[in-house]
Amino acid sequence: MTFRLAIVGYGKIARDQHVPAIGRNPGITLAGVASPDGGIEGLPHYASLAELLASSTKIDAVSICTPPHGRHEIARTALEAGLHVLMEKPPGATVGEVTPLVGIAAKAGRSLFATWHSRFAPAVEPARAFLADRRIDRVEIAWKEDVRKWHPGQQWIWEPGGLGVFDPGINALSIITAVMPRPIFLTASELTFPSNRAAPIAARLSFSDAFATPIEVAFDWRQLGPQIWHMHFDTDAGRLTLDGGGKLLSHDGRVLVDDKDREYDAIYREFLQLVGTGASDVDLQPMILTADAFLLARHASTDAFEDDPR
Repeated sequence: MTFRLAIVGYGKIARDQHVPAIGRNPGITLAGVASPDGGIEGLPHYASLAELLASSTKIDAVSICTPPHGRHEIARTALEAGLHVLMEKPPGATVGEVTPLVGIAAKAGRSLFATWHSRFAPAVEPARAFLADRRIDRVEIAWKEDVRKWHPGQQWIWEPGGLGVFDPGINALSIITAVMPRPIFLTASELTFPSNRAAPIAARLSFSDAFATPIEVAFDWRQLGPQIWHMHFDTDAGRLTLDGGGKLLSHDGRVLVDDKDREYDAIYREFLQLVGTGASDVDLQPMILTADAFLLARHASTDAFEDDPR
């Protein structure tokens, strides 16, 4: 099948990931953009979803790439207008505002896809399969990157609901909840806030599961030099390492997967399949763990943070 899709919110993630992935998928036609931040030459452009829906541009689905605040209203409006909806991560600013969308999608007979792009990295499924029947003794996760490199000038991420360091950190939580054979839960949290910001710049988290497996997590947005996105699983069959945000997999140093397959291409393939079968996919577990990290947190303070360090 082929359907017509519009992007709602034309920021960095839409430009860098969504538009190229849509262009590589023969089942989807990019039909327009709804965004106050500009559009794409040669395509219809509207300042908002409401303007798009009132226009003569015909669409079957939308990809919502706005900041988390406001996504509930956009998704609800789209679903009630008879559109299928794909939502960039995280699907909303709160767990509570996303949950009702599942029922709205079901009532409208439309597909709702709350994406976690890191789950579609090529080494994630092989890691899940390896761990499925192993004894896991310990897990260590480090997600450390330079916020100035990856989120330049994006002030919304420092506001309440913007998640701060959990904007990338939730990618790690989306992977760990996908590959662990049993549900995990938070046992301790320490969040570090710059003195001039409302969202954390670093986090140290401890999780466990029904077998009391220790899972230690470190997120940091102050990483200079090489960027770090890795997970180590110490098991009864040796050490399994997921690296590169889910693109590399090794077992006791032997490479099992080294693949630069594009995550967003896989997301849009999955969206097509969901629409074709009339299904939805809304897993909120990474958001729940993030919310728990804020609920259980001890707060620490650090120096003020500015985008321009001068």
